[in-house]
Amino acid sequence: MDSHVHAIERVIGNRRSVRGFRPDQVPPDVLEHVFGVAQRAPSNCNVQPWRVFVASGDSRDRIRAALLERVTGGERGKPDFSGSNKFKGGYRKLQIECAIALYDEMGITMEDRPGRRAAGLRNYELFDAPHVAFIGMDRSFGFTVAIDVGIYLQTLMLTMTAHVIACCPQGALRDHPDLVRAHFNAPEEIGILCGMSFGYEDKAVPANRTRTTRSPLTNNVVFDT
Repeated sequence: MDSHVHAIERVIGNRRSVRGFRPDQVPPDVLEHVFGVAQRAPSNCNVQPWRVFVASGDSRDRIRAALLERVTGGERGKPDFSGSNKFKGGYRKLQIECAIALYDEMGITMEDRPGRRAAGLRNYELFDAPHVAFIGMDRSFGFTVAIDVGIYLQTLMLTMTAHVIACCPQGALRDHPDLVRAHFNAPEEIGILCGMSFGYEDKAVPANRTRTTRSPLTNNVVFDT
């Protein structure tokens, strides 16, 4: 196995969701390079449907403050794309195991509702990351194009990992798309699928000690010969 294969597998193995960042910003030339590499992600008919809005510095501060004002004020989100996930059976078991692993590191019990609410609010605090990206697509597109955007997001996350940039994809950041569009003066037809906080990891943050497991391959993949 050559060095390139080892390098790719190491990057895939090292990628994880980081929930605590140092204030240091990623240099602009590195940002452009990373997002440029991710632009090579494949898509149906090469339509490259992803639309990405990145906030740093004062821009990041303003959108973070606006999100927190809405959430702490009790304003309910109105996502562009409907549908909720209902995890049952083995899926629910994995979801709970993930939550427990995170909460244990943060010193929060499952019965600690205020602690869990505070942990949820950290999404809108962007985990103190110096950068945030909002990822969207045209609202006329369906799930097949959303798959392309997901492939782009994974390509972006792996490229960031290769450059020692930590990140955390966040479904919660899709909840106030009108705020995102207004902030970036984005077209009304662009819907927001998710967001992602990113920067350099603060290893002193307890949540960053969280590690999750993976199911046996046979749970997910069927080989027929």
